[in-house]
Amino acid sequence: MTDAAPLPVARTVANLRAIVGDWKRQGLSVGLVPTMGALHEGHLTLVREAARRTDRVVASNFVNPTQFAAHEDLGRYPRRQDEDARLLEGAGCHLMFAPAAQEMYPDGFATSIAVAGPALGLEGDARPQMFGGVALVVTKLFNQVQPDVAVFGEKDYQQLMVVRQFVRDLDLPIQIVGSPTERDGWGLALSSRNAYLSEDELAIARRLNGVLAEAGARASAGEPIDGVESDAAEALLQAGFASVDYVAIRRAEDLGSFAGVVDAPARILAAAWLGKTRLIDNMAVG
Repeated sequence: MTDAAPLPVARTVANLRAIVGDWKRQGLSVGLVPTMGALHEGHLTLVREAARRTDRVVASNFVNPTQFAAHEDLGRYPRRQDEDARLLEGAGCHLMFAPAAQEMYPDGFATSIAVAGPALGLEGDARPQMFGGVALVVTKLFNQVQPDVAVFGEKDYQQLMVVRQFVRDLDLPIQIVGSPTERDGWGLALSSRNAYLSEDELAIARRLNGVLAEAGARASAGEPIDGVESDAAEALLQAGFASVDYVAIRRAEDLGSFAGVVDAPARILAAAWLGKTRLIDNMAVG
């Protein structure tokens, strides 16, 4: 434990398990909110949801290296654990688990996890290493904490689908809860990476949700999906985004593709670049 932050902080798996084990011996239910730190109101909403559903809440705070490629922003990803601990305490969290990379991946670590299904395409194409790394660290966290409930944000909708898939496939006794995306007053999805944006870039970023909402309305009205997607990508470029990785309308249940038009509950998802910052967003169609 450390006294540097206002919230109890476990740095080792052994310490984490000792604390959670004591809770479980008391018959208390446990919720888990996995994070990479640099917390904002979106993360705190997840903590509050976990606190509503369980007796004790653990929030992990770990910038997971296995989901970053060599050229990505692992080194500059914001880290401010003392501030994060203060925010977590105010949101009703009971313990922050903040291990070092060596604790999670000690010398000689040699295991990986392969995922398919909803992990294919979209972010899986743009960041091929990501979902294997997510599945690995989340599986480790599930094993370390053994939560009854785990809460994930819908902003990372594909990630949520991947987690639900491997929890089903591996028969893990954990309820996975998706929490709606938190947005600022202009509709921009809250993200730790928003801190990278200049004022000019922030103004452009706040047009992303509007483009997606308009495209979703067109698809919901029965317009052909291919045209809606290409028009939305062009609208993002016209708005000032440097490039667009994808705009895609997929089945909400499993991220499967539609044959021409929307004929079931759907989600529109996008990833686009502003300078060196890559933003993602999604929302329900209709």
